Amino acid sequence: MIYLTPLIAAGLTGVAGVILFAALGHDPLRALHAFFIAPLSTGFGWSELIVKATPLVLCALGLAVGFRGNVWNIGAEGQLILGAICAGGLALWAGDAKLPWLLPTMVLAGMIGGMAWAAIPALLRVHFNANEILVSLMLTYVAELLLGYLVHGPWRDPAGFNFPESALFGPSAQLPALVEGTRLHVGALFALAGVGGIWLLLMRAFIGFQVKVIGLAPRAGGYAGFSQARVIWLGLLCGGGMAGLAGMVEVAGPIGQLHPQISPGYGFTAIIVAFLGRLHPLGILLAGLFMALTYLGGDTLQIELGLPRAVTGVFQGMILFFLLAADVLIHHRFRFGRRPVQPRGGDRHGRA
Repeated sequence: MIYLTPLIAAGLTGVAGVILFAALGHDPLRALHAFFIAPLSTGFGWSELIVKATPLVLCALGLAVGFRGNVWNIGAEGQLILGAICAGGLALWAGDAKLPWLLPTMVLAGMIGGMAWAAIPALLRVHFNANEILVSLMLTYVAELLLGYLVHGPWRDPAGFNFPESALFGPSAQLPALVEGTRLHVGALFALAGVGGIWLLLMRAFIGFQVKVIGLAPRAGGYAGFSQARVIWLGLLCGGGMAGLAGMVEVAGPIGQLHPQISPGYGFTAIIVAFLGRLHPLGILLAGLFMALTYLGGDTLQIELGLPRAVTGVFQGMILFFLLAADVLIHHRFRFGRRPVQPRGGDRHGRA
């Protein structure tokens, strides 16, 4: 049932979508077709699905490492932005120079930037017992403000007609396309490599076993000599590194420059992807493709039916709600009837 609940949640989301579209005065079947089927009716649509899924899968893979160890990194969006800033800064520095080592260096810079941003909540959690949920979440807004400052100020394109955006990256700083005529780029291969790497880490490495034990039974892990601090650092740094790589992939792939809206919320949606995929790398890959479809479906509904783009967020919220509700009913059950009342001043046998 644990692996069946994502399908149940998706089915219930479809049923709720029928009710929603009918309430809005639209033909539910036509709306659902536009949301789930129409985006995949062409080869270009499939390529866009992979483009959208790539940052979701990368972020969710890193988050899954921490979530398995009860390390709640909610700031993948900010770590993605920092990775984009670090990689984009290198690209702007290089300009149009033909440097064969530029892209690998941008990959490292993006991952280091994301890891450095995630190291802040890790340090505060380990040494000061600060709540990593709040710290990582608040740092997201700091990252957004930093990006806004850069593209409005020192990194703004002088020839950009005063728009808040950087200059376009040079050819050496852009990821090669996998299919001509589409935006599909080699960043998708990074996501596939990430699935394999995180699977080996969680399923075959001893540190992955430590993460699982600390997540399920911290006292047992401590008795076995496993370090909770090490799991905290690993979870947050993995999440930050993968999110930073996702940021690099976005700015060096489909975007090709820095601007204030480099992410439509991939870091937050990746939380849903991680849980929808049951914190398993292969499940995350499938869940990432499904959640990417919600972005494409929202755009299609906006074009064909004139519905607001917020429908995407509504569907993503509904699937998370139904997934959590299904989990509650799996792990708990309702009991009807009166609870026995213990006598005052004694146990259930009346003894003092």
